[in-house]
Amino acid sequence: MDASHNISLLIARSGKPRAIGEELILPAVREVLHTVVHKPPDQIMKAIPLSDNSVQRRVDEMAENIEETLCNILAATEFSLQIDESTLPGNESLLLAYVRFVKDEKLFQELLFARQLKTDTKGESVFNVVENFFKEKNIPLSNILACATDGAPSMIGRHRGFISFLKKAVPGVLTVHCVIHR
Repeated sequence: MDASHNISLLIARSGKPRAIGEELILPAVREVLHTVVHKPPDQIMKAIPLSDNSVQRRVDEMAENIEETLCNILAATEFSLQIDESTLPGNESLLLAYVRFVKDEKLFQELLFARQLKTDTKGESVFNVVENFFKEKNIPLSNILACATDGAPSMIGRHRGFISFLKKAVPGVLTVHCVIHR
């Protein structure tokens, strides 16, 4: 990674606005180069793009790499899945999926995706979003060992809930009611 990538990562981790790269970091680096290294900073500074757009682009690239790495792990290992549907202001529905898996004898928990439910929040619609994501990322549904959901009918309904569709696709999957929603 070059300096721009490393600094973009620092900005993203800090939670500060992306514009801080041009507003604070570049002037600080310019001052260090001028004062400490005694070299003209302009030539070196041109090699470190930190505009708002550059930082956003770098952060997006890093996020894509993280998602790709996570999906590659899930394609090759068994894991548990937690699904939660949330309603946002304006009556929009968001589906969140978290995964837990063991890698190198360590337990990991990661956000897999956050997707908008475009049509409705019925069990079949939720299952279709999950299934389409897994197909898109080449993750076999059969790698799901267990799935946790809340107690909403759209999730646990016997015939038309998300879990019923998941059990048809993955017959041996263990399903549990999420501890937080009890």
